[in-house]
Amino acid sequence: MPAVTPERWTDLPRLADAPDHLLDRAVEHIVTAPSLLEGAGFPIRRPWPSREIGFRQADPFLLLDHMGAVEYAPGEAKGAPWHPHRGFETVTYIIDGAFEHHDSQGGGGYISNGDTQWMTAGSGILHDEMPPDELVDTGGLFHGIQLWVNLPQKLKWTPPRYQSLESSLVTLVASQAGDALVRIIAGELGGFRGPGVTWTPITVIHATLEASAKVRLAWPSHFNALSYVLEGTGTVGGAGVMVREGQGIEFGSGGALTVATGPTPEGPHHRLELLIMGGVPINEPIASYGPFVMNTHADIVKAFEDYQSGRMGTVPATRMRSTHEPRRS
Repeated sequence: MPAVTPERWTDLPRLADAPDHLLDRAVEHIVTAPSLLEGAGFPIRRPWPSREIGFRQADPFLLLDHMGAVEYAPGEAKGAPWHPHRGFETVTYIIDGAFEHHDSQGGGGYISNGDTQWMTAGSGILHDEMPPDELVDTGGLFHGIQLWVNLPQKLKWTPPRYQSLESSLVTLVASQAGDALVRIIAGELGGFRGPGVTWTPITVIHATLEASAKVRLAWPSHFNALSYVLEGTGTVGGAGVMVREGQGIEFGSGGALTVATGPTPEGPHHRLELLIMGGVPINEPIASYGPFVMNTHADIVKAFEDYQSGRMGTVPATRMRSTHEPRRS
């Protein structure tokens, strides 16, 4: 798993354990993500939205797609051809393999092995996400996630923007004991801040725990808390609830998140790999249909009208911005 994994974790700054007086968040729900086909037919697992973890529980997060891990044969790799979005942000994080992104505002580029593209659809945008030619031609490993982050009503009409978060920009810290690696993609954790610029206050991290590791993270009490297991097995919450690859977790209230592994975690690398995220709930009505997430049915109708009339941009864009410089609104 090459996603920003340095050889010597012990050389990294240390993340302090949550103080003992903070209440551990208990596990509210665990969902085993169903398998689906998305885009032009690539396999995903989607833990939310689901019956147990719906829009209200996940707020401000709308959707999580776990793409792969899949070993493509030559000619098999697929992506998501040009399509519209309005009203939220898409976050695509590539763990193994590569994707190419282009959008109708001129944003985009090549992302691979720990890179993240953060696209604010806002008032409306067209984009595609496709495997590069070399992955299609030769096949190979592909593994990543896509996360949808909602925007409040006052920001749903904000101009689109694109951020290219190269793997070298991700903030890396080690647990207090040095047996876990924490990649901070966006937001703040224990005094360390990730590179992603977000409209909605959120934190998104990718953590790797070695065998017999335990991490107790201080987590803002006004944030919700969700997790998804990318690989391996371990326990979560103060009560030590067992979780495994492909499961999404919703936590209750409190000021700390606990994650641990046993002496022999399952999986190809004998580690626990998981995403942990949380944010301030927006607490607004949600009207969602396909690629549009707004507040009312009338907003959805308007989005389709604007898309069909070409008001969300043209394909291809007339120019391309640098793939490494985020567009400022």
